Amino acid sequence: MKEILAKTILTKNKYPQYWFGNDYNMNLYRGCHHGCIYCDSRSECYQNDSFDTVMVKKDVLTLLQKELSRKRKKGVVGIGAMSDTYNSFEKELEITRGALKLIRDYHFGVSLETKSDLVVRDIDLFLDIQKYNDVIIKLSITTVDDQLSKVIEPYAPVSSQRFRAIKQLSDAGVFTGILMHPVLPFITDNEENIKEMVRLAYQNGAKFIHTYFGVTLRDRQRDYYYQNLENDFPNLKDKYIKHYGQRYQCLSKNRKHLEYVFKKECQKYGILYKMEDIIHAYQTSQNKIEQLSLF
Repeated sequence: MKEILAKTILTKNKYPQYWFGNDYNMNLYRGCHHGCIYCDSRSECYQNDSFDTVMVKKDVLTLLQKELSRKRKKGVVGIGAMSDTYNSFEKELEITRGALKLIRDYHFGVSLETKSDLVVRDIDLFLDIQKYNDVIIKLSITTVDDQLSKVIEPYAPVSSQRFRAIKQLSDAGVFTGILMHPVLPFITDNEENIKEMVRLAYQNGAKFIHTYFGVTLRDRQRDYYYQNLENDFPNLKDKYIKHYGQRYQCLSKNRKHLEYVFKKECQKYGILYKMEDIIHAYQTSQNKIEQLSLF
């Protein structure tokens, strides 16, 4: 595996209230193997010309240890926003596991997102971390259909594997939920997918679902997406061009109806969906753990 140089690992999040209460963000790897056809990280603004090649940051755990030791605020560290931290090398390298051990040792919290069921390997560390700080795990699931997931996310574990991971995490006592990002116009933006997503979330112990009823497209990310549409969804590229042109935000034409259905189903099953409620719930959950430990 190729190593790349990095001066810093942690970056300060100026607006934690907008994304799961993350005080800091970090990416241990650069690039991703999942091959999701819609991934925004392919965009030119992120300056990664080889996104499908996974690289690790040189001396990443040494750098992380130094940075964590210098931080006065023991905040929540976000992991996995740009590159899935549970890639095909992680099982052997255990870079993510090493980072979680440091987060635990320095009493920071963790807010992690992934498409990989390898995340269940680290349940022991999540439980250790939440003795001192907040933990929230987000499994990214866009469709309940395993066959469709293999088309739009070809090298990621299929959706049913991710639902099973949610159940394992939730059963162990880890605050876990779903990122239903994106909802792809003309592909996954249908009532059946939304209803079944919420039902399976409930069945597998998910505490929340956060979603965006559309997809964002720009420059080479759009080119890659359209190339895959041509291969797997004949005539759909032309439909996108007709409806969205060069827009960055491509919102589902059914979004108002789908939002109504989604909220109604979430309320029916007691699933959280508002960002502020999700943040409050997992931070309150940690406070309860601390109070119980006192007794």
